[in-house]
Amino acid sequence: MVALYRWWVVAMAFKIAGATWDICWHFKWLRDDLAPPHLINTVGTVIVVGLVVFHTYTGIGVDRATLRWMQWGLGIFLVAAPLDVINHRVNGLDITAWSPSHALLYIGTGLMSIGLIRGWAQHGRGDRYFHPITCFLWFTVLDNFLFLNQHQEYGVLGLAAWDRGTPYAEDILLQFAADDLGRPLDRVAVEHFTLPVPDWVYPSWAVLTGLGTLLLARRLVGSRWTATTIAAGYLAFRCVAWGLLAAADFPISTVPFFLLAGAVAIDLSFQLAARIRPLVGAVAVTAVSYAALSLQQTYLAAPPSDYWSAVYVVVLFAGLWWFLQFLLDTGVWQRLVSRGQTTTGARESTTPRP
Repeated sequence: MVALYRWWVVAMAFKIAGATWDICWHFKWLRDDLAPPHLINTVGTVIVVGLVVFHTYTGIGVDRATLRWMQWGLGIFLVAAPLDVINHRVNGLDITAWSPSHALLYIGTGLMSIGLIRGWAQHGRGDRYFHPITCFLWFTVLDNFLFLNQHQEYGVLGLAAWDRGTPYAEDILLQFAADDLGRPLDRVAVEHFTLPVPDWVYPSWAVLTGLGTLLLARRLVGSRWTATTIAAGYLAFRCVAWGLLAAADFPISTVPFFLLAGAVAIDLSFQLAARIRPLVGAVAVTAVSYAALSLQQTYLAAPPSDYWSAVYVVVLFAGLWWFLQFLLDTGVWQRLVSRGQTTTGARESTTPRP
């Protein structure tokens, strides 16, 4: 059973590698359905399909609830993929990561990740790589959420390249972006393509979904520096990808180093008493993250950000923290992720756990 989950790791690695290359590809060239990043992503998807089919027909390595999460996630993803192709047949290029067809891809991947983490927690214990693989699986969730923010992270440097007179994108892509807006090819058109969402979105999304994922991981995994470890691994991956893409003359992005400060704040907040942790922790995490983002924007590079958004982000993050604490302390979380346990016909393996 452990071998099956290692194949899941391989599949997710292919999907993440393909997606990472894909977004920078679309800042340089018009869409191509058979572009190398899409093919790499497809390899991961084919492995996932094979694994879910195997789990479905044998019941090995999953209980019924785990299988349901995997099946629903894969189903949504497989529906979203052709919809995305149709969308780009109509609209041309990946004008933004923030689109309905892309959202379905993220949702499908996220649901599969819930099942994958649940199944690994049940069947991977005792494996010597249990903790590293657990952190990797949470890394995939973090990457799935923060993928949307990469549009701004590539976009801010793409706009700067235009301002320098050395744009990353080919002329036909820039002209298509201008035609999409219905105006001549100028800075306004390029800015609309590279930075398509309001400035409050970037920091808000990073804290609420990115650090929210790390908060949940810290609580469920339980190790002291879980959030910091996952964030550091994510940033290390982004730095390696940055170097490889730069060496291959692809567009480069900013790297969200400020997330590490927020992750450390999450881990340290678990030293607080549980009754005050959501409020005090949310204030600390939000303040530290926004301060680190400001420093990164000043001394390195970061997308444009509305720092006043911290006012409502801290409230929402405190509410999220309290809600997760309520779900986990009352057992509601376990009942939620175990739904479907008695509603599917897949048999459960009787093979002894390793």
